[in-house]
Amino acid sequence: MKKTALLLGFAASILLGFTAQKNNTYTVDVNQSSITWIGRKVTGEHTGKIKIASGKLIADAKALKGGDFTIDMTTITCTDLTGEYMEKLLGHLKSDDFFSIEKNPVSKFEITNVSKPTKNMATITGNLTIKGITKVISFPAFITIKGKTLKAEAKKVIVDRTQFDIRYGSKSFFNLGDKAIDNDFELSINLLANR
Repeated sequence: MKKTALLLGFAASILLGFTAQKNNTYTVDVNQSSITWIGRKVTGEHTGKIKIASGKLIADAKALKGGDFTIDMTTITCTDLTGEYMEKLLGHLKSDDFFSIEKNPVSKFEITNVSKPTKNMATITGNLTIKGITKVISFPAFITIKGKTLKAEAKKVIVDRTQFDIRYGSKSFFNLGDKAIDNDFELSINLLANR
């Protein structure tokens, strides 16, 4: 009887250890993580950054499995302009013409699927929420898992702003000639997370 109990206890501890090892949660280091953006128009482009407020990533020893993160829209910056022109652009981006940041201070991304995951590459699919509107997007990402650190880097994440009711300056809705702003904007996402 004692041997059976010991064996059951041993088996349970192995199973619990295996489960813990199988799925690890990594907390995103918001100070070491970043998002950069590019918005293009007929006559040029603008660039900037946005801070991540919080996030977590879930992975086993070999690959990313899931996770989510929150973006603090109030931290949006512009890196290609200065002074009055920068302030004017940021005011416009924060207004109801674009991201309605006073009403929607955060955006979110939740991973729903990771296909062909390896330690180095995966295709990420998930729910992106901007202005309270959620749409599915997919993009490739480079994944590195080393010890207690996970790094995820996604370049050229393309987002169609019109899907989130951001239509200002869109040639899909207005005849603006060389004043048109591209529907797509581009994100570059770099996450560093630790467990």
